[in-house]
Amino acid sequence: MTIDTAVLDWRDLCAIDDIPVQGSRRAIINGREIGIFRTSSSEIYAIDNACPHKQGPLTEGIVHDCSVTCPLHNWVFDLKTGVAQGQDEGSVTTHPIQIRDDRVYIQLKG
Repeated sequence: MTIDTAVLDWRDLCAIDDIPVQGSRRAIINGREIGIFRTSSSEIYAIDNACPHKQGPLTEGIVHDCSVTCPLHNWVFDLKTGVAQGQDEGSVTTHPIQIRDDRVYIQLKG
């Protein structure tokens, strides 16, 4: 029997205040590293935590506007779409986020 694991159930990650403004947190879900980011306007986004260029840990990068800059080679990724900006090519998987009662929930994509 094949089980479609493209989208899993919503999972409680943390409180909103556990993520610093213009910062991030790292979560490991089913062995997969996810970066949870909070912008200066307190929008929350979740993306895979590895830059496709050299696997840099994006949670160690700089959050600015609605983007994060990889700490290894300065690639910039849009937190909404996961797409690399400028002349860089590639993308990271984004994951849906919900906020309920000041808690952050994620729906992990396959």
